[in-house]
Amino acid sequence: MNTPDRPQPVDLPLLQIGGPAAGADAGGCGDGCGCAGGDEEDYGLDPLSCGLDPHLAGLLADVGLDPVQVEDIAHLAIEEDLDGGVDVTTVATIPENAVATGDFTARESGVVAGLRIAEAVLSVVCADDIEVERHAEDGDRVEPGQKLLSVRTRTRDLLTGERSALNLMCRLSGIATATRAWADALEGTGAAVRDTRKTTAGLRSLEKYAVRCGGGVNHRMSLSDAALIKDNHVVAAGGVAAAFKAVRSDFPDVPIEVEVDRLDQIEPVLAEGADLILLDNFTPEQTREAVALVAGRARLESSGRLSLANARAYAETGVDYLAVGALTHSSPILDIGLDLREGPGEARG
Repeated sequence: MNTPDRPQPVDLPLLQIGGPAAGADAGGCGDGCGCAGGDEEDYGLDPLSCGLDPHLAGLLADVGLDPVQVEDIAHLAIEEDLDGGVDVTTVATIPENAVATGDFTARESGVVAGLRIAEAVLSVVCADDIEVERHAEDGDRVEPGQKLLSVRTRTRDLLTGERSALNLMCRLSGIATATRAWADALEGTGAAVRDTRKTTAGLRSLEKYAVRCGGGVNHRMSLSDAALIKDNHVVAAGGVAAAFKAVRSDFPDVPIEVEVDRLDQIEPVLAEGADLILLDNFTPEQTREAVALVAGRARLESSGRLSLANARAYAETGVDYLAVGALTHSSPILDIGLDLREGPGEARG
């Protein structure tokens, strides 16, 4: 079938979200990983050159988040909610110059994350000055009724930004809370729970940050950080050894993790020089055999069949990581709300 001529694609440089992997030494969630930021000259942007308050931008950068990206997400959330219009309910019911104080308050117990991100959302929507009082920090355990953040600004702006700020904070706090349950279950074993790339499009750096707030660790931030040879790669390349050699040849300095689903696959993978082996759907007994077989020659990660009920049994086999995609794709939100303080209305002159 004849097809009309189409414009040829143009190779455009891509800006890696959260900062690029810094050259050949990048890998996993280490020194050149996206969450580590890297040097600003590596990707041509000063991460603090954004419209956020400089102090807030600094706080975000200090925890491995890109303030420019956070500001973009804040704008996107507000623009999506307004859809080119205005908050009709708020504009109709609230005087333009009214000022109020609102308290973001936990409705249930858990681990909070995303407080500074909520601040960023509110700062984007607020037309006038905004005063913020911080009562908690990301990673804190909180109880029902506990104030997390108090904000004083124009009432219209506060109510317009309320849902967008809460959507992100509740989502990230839910991830942090779920992660903390896994981290607590593994405490003292030497194993750590870590996430996967099963994240919400556009929110990966924030969701992986929430995992860190809950006591977990991050797997690779992107496909460029490290290689993970899975079953489909093996089929396409013609075998585990062929796939491994191809990656090592093209990307000699990138860490390589190889997925196996049988004990007899481990020795050939070790012979190739795998940095990390993913044990897919192994039982605890098989995992213990794998740990003995590897004997420290590579790190080991368990994946599949994992639950909070059996997490410690897996961890006590001696594996290094438990990979839990559910941290980011299935965690329920933590219920947090905004309450305006009652009292006589005020107006900003």
